[in-house]
Amino acid sequence: MGAEWVAILALVALFVVGTVLPINMGALAYVAAWLVGMYALDLDEKEILAGVSGDLILTIIGVTYLFAIARNNGTVDLIVRWGVRAVGGRVALIPWVMFAVTGVLTGVGAVSPAACAIIGPVALGFAGRYGISPLMMGMFVVHGAQGGGFSPISIYGSLTNGVMRDAGLPSSEMTVFIASLVVNLVLAAVLFVVLGGRKLIGLRIDPDDPGLQHTDDDLHRGGASVPARGFGASAPTTTSAGRGVRLDQTLTLLAFVGVAAIALAFDKNIGFVAITAAVLLAMMAPNEHKDAVKQIAWPTVLLVAGVSTYAAILQAAGSPEFVGNWAAGLGAAAIGALVLCYVGGVVSAFASSTALLPVIIPIGVPLIAEGGISAAFFVAALAVSSTIVDVSPFSTNGALMLANKPDSISEPVYYKQILTYSVIVVLAGPLLVWAALVLPGW
Repeated sequence: MGAEWVAILALVALFVVGTVLPINMGALAYVAAWLVGMYALDLDEKEILAGVSGDLILTIIGVTYLFAIARNNGTVDLIVRWGVRAVGGRVALIPWVMFAVTGVLTGVGAVSPAACAIIGPVALGFAGRYGISPLMMGMFVVHGAQGGGFSPISIYGSLTNGVMRDAGLPSSEMTVFIASLVVNLVLAAVLFVVLGGRKLIGLRIDPDDPGLQHTDDDLHRGGASVPARGFGASAPTTTSAGRGVRLDQTLTLLAFVGVAAIALAFDKNIGFVAITAAVLLAMMAPNEHKDAVKQIAWPTVLLVAGVSTYAAILQAAGSPEFVGNWAAGLGAAAIGALVLCYVGGVVSAFASSTALLPVIIPIGVPLIAEGGISAAFFVAALAVSSTIVDVSPFSTNGALMLANKPDSISEPVYYKQILTYSVIVVLAGPLLVWAALVLPGW
């Protein structure tokens, strides 16, 4: 049995064990990476550990540390009240605002994880405070990021169009962009309906109600108060509506703006920027924030570190290329295209979409040249299949949503919700995208 098959079977095994037993899948992934790396690939331990995504780990640590401080001093609640006021207290509009804002950020050039890191904690703060499904809110942020992610001036869009040009394929920037936007909008709409969005229509909140500051939030419908679902008593206390913004909250807000500006405008690592801002804020009130570091999402850090290490083992074993080349060699071009869409979806659920696109698009060139498949729609199908799965808790964006869960839901429950949804997307997403984009033009 070749190393590529050993790596694939080990991936299946760790996924099954991690789903059936309450064991952190990152720990299992480290074990699998060590065994497969040493005994199937003849790698030494330093080479195995070289695959860990230090960039992603630092992003999770820095962002969750910064927002732990913001929760402690009431800044997150302050932002939530301002956001509610901006939409006129209409609860049903809040998820769509988060979708749109994240999409605009990636559409104008922000890296998808950076946009999710900036918007995700605020969005999930809304969810926990006003009884919105955390799963819906978190996935709205991720789908928003992917919806705008293939604009002609975005990171994904520029990368995909560049790969198409290098492979000698006719590029169609707007086809890929519109396909991604429409698919992610449809998924968001389905989530909205399935996860209780319709019940939010007509519900309004008064963000200036002093009673919201110290007790369970009230959702107002025609003046009647209805207790918000899922609001935990552990939510931080904030200033009452009649009082101004405190100095520490002002400094935290300035830190948020600074982190976003430096990370997006100057293309700096958001993990470094966020942890620097967190340390500066902590130094200004060391006693108040001495326990903030305990609120860093350490189980998520272990999860992502282990899985990213094993993803590198998969790449080293040549598993994605092995399956991709097999798909390209199938007799029916449309079936080969479907297999490649699934390869992109499954691998990207555990690894970097940015790293995968330059690999998987060239593999599909023979299908385009000899199979009569439209280049623009096939590449759009590959691109969308490889990025809608970023809702996975093993990918950067999904892990950020897990790391910033609201207090109203436990981490194991939220993890299982995200995992279940990502499995559905991985199993059904590539098939539906392929049926919508590839089959009609074949």
